[in-house]
Amino acid sequence: MRIFIIAAALTLAGSSAFAQDAAVGGADNSAQAGPQNPAVKGMHDNNSATPVKGANSFTRTEAQKQIEAKGYTHVAGLTKDQDGVWRGTAEKNGANGPVSVDYQGNVN
Repeated sequence: MRIFIIAAALTLAGSSAFAQDAAVGGADNSAQAGPQNPAVKGMHDNNSATPVKGANSFTRTEAQKQIEAKGYTHVAGLTKDQDGVWRGTAEKNGANGPVSVDYQGNVN
């Protein structure tokens, strides 16, 4: 009986070591090295070319700071619409026009 237990333990230990080698890349290199896209967008990166509808928790000041971080100046008239998007006007590169910030922080 004792021999059977020892043999079983050695078998399990050997297969466990092989599995670890394969997971680390020893025997099987088909696993992807890591994600090809970032887990979270950068603070100043848009993930949408148009404002995304949704409950927006930004305050007016936070929305203005998000717009200014994208290079806009003279931000004015910010109001939150029924879709949760902050909308107003701002100047960038000498041109004045509409600007918006959605709940994801996208500035358009």
